[in-house]
Amino acid sequence: MPLIQEQPKSHAGIYLHIPFCKQACHYCDFHFSTNLKLKSLVVDSMLQEIALRQDYLKGTPITSIYFGGGTPSLLTLTEIEQLLHQVVRCFPIAPGAEITLEANPDDLTLAKLQGLHHMGVNRLSIGIQSFNDQTLRYVNRAHTSSMAKNSVEWARMAGFDNLSIDLIYAMPGTTTLDWHADLTQALLLEPEHISAYCLTIKPKTVFGYWHQQGSMIEIDESLAAEQFELMVEVCSKQGYVHYEISNFCKPGKYSRHNTNYWKSGPYIGIGPGAHGYNGLQRQWNIANNALYSKAIQNGKLSYTSETLTIANHVNEYIMTSIRTCWGCDLDWIREKYAIDLLVTQKDYLEKITLLKLAYWIGHTLYLTNSGKLLADKIAGDLFVDG
Repeated sequence: MPLIQEQPKSHAGIYLHIPFCKQACHYCDFHFSTNLKLKSLVVDSMLQEIALRQDYLKGTPITSIYFGGGTPSLLTLTEIEQLLHQVVRCFPIAPGAEITLEANPDDLTLAKLQGLHHMGVNRLSIGIQSFNDQTLRYVNRAHTSSMAKNSVEWARMAGFDNLSIDLIYAMPGTTTLDWHADLTQALLLEPEHISAYCLTIKPKTVFGYWHQQGSMIEIDESLAAEQFELMVEVCSKQGYVHYEISNFCKPGKYSRHNTNYWKSGPYIGIGPGAHGYNGLQRQWNIANNALYSKAIQNGKLSYTSETLTIANHVNEYIMTSIRTCWGCDLDWIREKYAIDLLVTQKDYLEKITLLKLAYWIGHTLYLTNSGKLLADKIAGDLFVDG
């Protein structure tokens, strides 16, 4: 049974994509540049985009603001404050809104953290990935294990009481013992939230190139599953709620912003490559810093949009909800979209239940830990046509 009984309501969020990094991690295929020459121009363009798009969410109060990337902590305090003030000026912000900034340990000093906290950032997501210095070098991170630990300590000193740390498991060349050591160290820091992602090798990355050349072998699926199961066991014993396949939190400390994505809530994306959703359409900005800025400087927006069909809405809900502790409510799908999966997928639903990949509470479908390892396949098998 899910440990969080109360379902959070969807709300409206703002995502600001900061497309710059100090150096390229070998596994990352997000939109970013290591050339910082356009940083000031992009920030100025983002300030203008915020103003140009202030009607996108139709006045819905904003309850989460998220600085993602890339590496938002590369920005100066002044740049972050300018963006935050522009958001507050152009959008109605709900009292107590969650304001998250992603940061790398090597960018953080006590003074910078104090400045972030003072300007209103109230949630910090620190990209640690591993506490093993050899692993950090292998994936081309710019920080060390000691820098990671220091960044958490300084964040606490600066007044942050809502910290999330990112970890990666199933790294080539690592063992389950290595992963256990990472988890142990992470839990010693007592973060309110842990995001732990299984490494996937993407084509347009250094790892992708190495894999194509045969110089790197992807970790065995059974070993990845073993590390996932260890993570669930260890974090659960420490009182963390496994509220989404890759996310754990202390009770009530789930990410409001990311949960809004999983609940199909509306949000606006600001910056090159950023995505938005207003309940009817998905929209994504051009993923090119120079072309994005050129359009904005000319008072225009450069984006692509897609109007979702009923099948799109249903499939996106299945894909995201089935990953969470709140489950996939098949009654809700039937009532909202007149699609009854309990009828059309009766045999398949019975099959995954008998295989102990899923279970039911009422007409809500939940995945077991074994099912979570196959979440994408199960969701795809439940997709509707159209």
